[in-house]
Amino acid sequence: MHELPPPPPATKTATKATMPTTSASSTFSFSSTASDLILDRLSSTDCEIKLKAIREVKNKIIGNRTKKLSYIKLGAVPAVAAVLAEADANSNSGANLIVQSAAVLGSFACGVEAGVRAVLDAGAFPHLIRLLSTADEKVVDATARSLRMIYQSKLAPKYDFFLEKNMDFLLSLLKSENENLTGLGASIVIHSCETVAEQNILCYAGALEKIISLLDGSLSQRDASLESLAAILKNNPEAVSKFMELHSGSALGSIIELTKDRYSRTRLLACLCLICIKNSSSCYLQDIGIKTKLVHILLELLDDPGQVGDEASFAFSSLIAEKEDLQKLAYEANAIDKFFNHLQKSSLNPKRLEGIFLALADLCSKLECCRSRFLELQACCFMVLNLVVDALAHDCANVRSAACICLRSNSRSIQNLSAGRFMNDSIVIPLVRLLSDLSPSVQIAALGAISNIVVGITPSNSAFIQCGGVKELVRLTKSMDPSLRLNAVWALRNMVFHADKVCKQEVFTELTASSIANLICDPEASVRGLALSLVCNFLDGNVDSIECALAEDGIILDAVGRQLRESSKTEIGIQGMYVLCNIASGYEFHKEAVMQQLFPQAENGSHSFFNQFLQSNYSCLRIAALWVIINLTNPTSPGACGRIVKLRNFGIVSQVKRMVNDSCMDVKLRARHALGQIITFGIQLLHQLLIWCHKLLYFVLFLVFQTSQSSVRAFQFYDENRFTGFSVVPY
Repeated sequence: MHELPPPPPATKTATKATMPTTSASSTFSFSSTASDLILDRLSSTDCEIKLKAIREVKNKIIGNRTKKLSYIKLGAVPAVAAVLAEADANSNSGANLIVQSAAVLGSFACGVEAGVRAVLDAGAFPHLIRLLSTADEKVVDATARSLRMIYQSKLAPKYDFFLEKNMDFLLSLLKSENENLTGLGASIVIHSCETVAEQNILCYAGALEKIISLLDGSLSQRDASLESLAAILKNNPEAVSKFMELHSGSALGSIIELTKDRYSRTRLLACLCLICIKNSSSCYLQDIGIKTKLVHILLELLDDPGQVGDEASFAFSSLIAEKEDLQKLAYEANAIDKFFNHLQKSSLNPKRLEGIFLALADLCSKLECCRSRFLELQACCFMVLNLVVDALAHDCANVRSAACICLRSNSRSIQNLSAGRFMNDSIVIPLVRLLSDLSPSVQIAALGAISNIVVGITPSNSAFIQCGGVKELVRLTKSMDPSLRLNAVWALRNMVFHADKVCKQEVFTELTASSIANLICDPEASVRGLALSLVCNFLDGNVDSIECALAEDGIILDAVGRQLRESSKTEIGIQGMYVLCNIASGYEFHKEAVMQQLFPQAENGSHSFFNQFLQSNYSCLRIAALWVIINLTNPTSPGACGRIVKLRNFGIVSQVKRMVNDSCMDVKLRARHALGQIITFGIQLLHQLLIWCHKLLYFVLFLVFQTSQSSVRAFQFYDENRFTGFSVVPY
């Protein structure tokens, strides 16, 4: 009953399920005569004939996916649903028909998404719900079991907990003494409880308390209770607090005790429940003992050959994700070696492979010791990296995606990137190939790995450039999917970070100025921010790199200015300011181009976006704006004087003066730096003015003395750095 349905083939839909290719003599094939016969018997007016036909179908399809698909294609599901709808539950023959029909429909729905869709399309679901209220216990049990099978699928109808009659019905199921009804109630919670509002209404309507009481029930009830508790408590501190209040918190002790249960599935579900509590609230389960216990239990459950072993790695990921302390505990428990040992086993199913790769990704996401151990297994001829690379070509999209995520985590190591461990044909070429994958999730995962691998590459050692990776990234920047555009720009941004001139030119030539301008004006704010960051990295370094901002009549710079004037996003402002800062570090005409963007002629300078940025509540934006001023007022620049005059006229200098006492230390330092340059230039300007005035005064006095033919002669004592005055002596 707990077996999860496998994913449907990507190229097929449930309504068009097709039979596997078989020979004409296959025992699973149906001749037209046999097909007509079974359908005729299912629609017979004789109850005994219908009952025998339904039992025959049930015996053939139980545990046999191929036969289920064959009967679905035949059209048996609507026929069985019709029998269920027409049978009289109050008669013995009718009750038998209902029990057998419900069992057949449940079997069709178990593990086969096409079966679930066929049952729902046949209109059987409301009849199954209706039959739960009959007096016959056998009918109730059969329909409840069938509904539980349906609720294992994502295709099952979403249950609305906010309707009073629905909540009353759910509570009646959970209060029932019938094990199948309580299990159905828990299944409804597991399937439909997704939002915080739904979690809270279940807590305060009494469902949480009823579910906790099932922990003392049978094995089936305990498992259903643990799974539904995890659904209610996940990422909800309020629900966790409510849970701890009930029964004085004794339920937590019961769940901890169930981690020692003899049944592996119960141990797994107890661990999942504890993980939800721990991740939702920092007040509970923070003791290192319980953390270590959870790590070891989940690693032991990996040895289970069935569904529990498949799910254990996913539970392990949720336990250690983004938590360095737990990753350290897992490392000390030799988790990497244990996952690798499982990877070496032949014929692992796709779900287990996916879970192992995701667990390794989370394990190596933060700690260098974990990444080092991962790569040591490669160096010791165990070839763990080869197994990950091989998975990039797996038939299952989820496995390919998980392998990419694993590579991304392990390529976060600057040390290993510098050593070129990931920049080789065996890794790069499969990743570039995945940029054209049919699955967008695989493309995004591949872009994530590439974003790390391309940091610091050069054309001479870059297999990525040589195999056409840049062309693929540029192609994806034009995708209709905003997530693909975002991640493609991210990869390009990382690629040009501190890259040499040749590499930048390679990217810029392929991308073009007009495409960059389009990305800066993208409908998605996240894409616009990354595009500005990409331009900022382009401009960083050699002064010649700044020329790209003015290419094609300054289309990039104009796009940047337009975003700064129109966007209300703080991140856009910060990135845009740093673009202008880098441009302003160039030659004189670069600085003047920046001034044109900051203060267009048609705009009132005192109310400009630049003035507003200097007064922003966000210190990062204020700092970025001050850096622009620092580069514009560099004392070594010939045109700094004119720009300072403009900044003074627009009220910028006055604002900078007020910022020297800013609450943020970084802002204060940058403001003093900028003001120091402005004052220094003012002193130099005053000094030059005094020199010219002194020279002019001397010239005037000389003319006066010459014309008056006075017996007194004037002597000027002048020094280039200091004015000492005049002295009058006899002629």
